[in-house]
Amino acid sequence: MTTQENFLSDIKELRQRARKHIEEGAVTEGYQADRKTVIKLLNEALATEIVCVLRYKRHFYMAKGIHAEPVAQEFLQHATEEQAHADQIAARIVQLGGEPNFSPEGLTTRSHSEYVEGDSLLSMVKEDLIAERIAVDSYSEMIRYLGEKDPTTRRMLEGILAMEEEHADDLSNILATLDPNKAG
Repeated sequence: MTTQENFLSDIKELRQRARKHIEEGAVTEGYQADRKTVIKLLNEALATEIVCVLRYKRHFYMAKGIHAEPVAQEFLQHATEEQAHADQIAARIVQLGGEPNFSPEGLTTRSHSEYVEGDSLLSMVKEDLIAERIAVDSYSEMIRYLGEKDPTTRRMLEGILAMEEEHADDLSNILATLDPNKAG
């Protein structure tokens, strides 16, 4: 049998498998990750993103002082991007046959980051930078866990991770401007 014939028989098998369990949508027999675990991790990531949106929005509205306007605009931009992450994650949870948990009850418990209001522009920037560093570590761990078992979720998380790293870099630069002795 030639390679082409093997490939053709694989196509027949693919077609046959696609017809089985069609109610599972995008999740096929080839999905290798533990779906329940992935959905749990994604719901934790969703909670983290929601908490970050709320914290950034508060910081946007509460920013005061000589440096407040450009920093507030950065807070608003980050809030918008974190909301986009939450939407991506929620959509992926549904694709995997799960239910995104938007319940405010237990939100901060499910979240990897904390909701810290901050009492000054400097403390707000520091708290947001801490949250971004938590997100970077958290997403990195999820990506390593997924490996090749769920490439779609992994790629989505890699995109979010890149943005979280950018946020951390932005906040680090702001911190250096607001308090050069504390940056580093």
